[in-house]
Amino acid sequence: MRRFFVEEIGEGKGALVLRGAEANHIRTVLRMAPGDRIVLLDSQGARHEAVIASMDRREVTVNLEKSLPSPPPSPVEITLCQALLRSHSMDLIIQKTSELGVDRILPFVSERTIVKPDKGAFVNKLRHWREIALSATKQSGRLKPPEIGPISTFSELMDLWRGEEIMKIVLWEDESVENLKSPLRATRSPRKAVGVIGPEGGFSNEEIEKAREAGFVSASLGHRILRSETAAVTLVALLQYEWGDLG
Repeated sequence: MRRFFVEEIGEGKGALVLRGAEANHIRTVLRMAPGDRIVLLDSQGARHEAVIASMDRREVTVNLEKSLPSPPPSPVEITLCQALLRSHSMDLIIQKTSELGVDRILPFVSERTIVKPDKGAFVNKLRHWREIALSATKQSGRLKPPEIGPISTFSELMDLWRGEEIMKIVLWEDESVENLKSPLRATRSPRKAVGVIGPEGGFSNEEIEKAREAGFVSASLGHRILRSETAAVTLVALLQYEWGDLG
């Protein structure tokens, strides 16, 4: 059954009215009709099976029928800190890491970031990213979409995580001593993990030193030099495989 997101299902009884993008998707994109069955998800992780009762140009009314079990949350809470990239690459990262179960995505600007944030345009960009995350959440059947934070600087990001006794990894293509396999295998089932991925031009030596001072382990992915978006998806997938609910 098709999945649709609402802010709150409430007690899960009676009728519920859908408006906005979800109602439009049901009516004009999927061309569903009264009698069709759907699944509703809300921001608290509740799931209900429902049947479409009626619809008009602005609203779709459904009757809630039964509560459905929610999948358990991943054992590890993952935060992805991602340097700003061009639009297509950021869209891809948000879509794929949302499917993989990342809990939080924090965009940031570093020394070599090519894309410079425009405060006026960021509101629209954030709305666009949240729509992508929501769509990926429904497609993958996860509990709720990831939080997407405001843009910060690299220094602000390091200050945010300084002192946090959790698994903290920064991927750096010039790391010649530590590969990612070592810290993953040396750490036993962390409750939280933070991964930092740089821009197209990578991190400077000074930024890596700041990250180490903040308690991050700098690690490489071996001999391959991956694009930033590939590295982000790979890191989240490996964290979920090692400590989370993947596989």
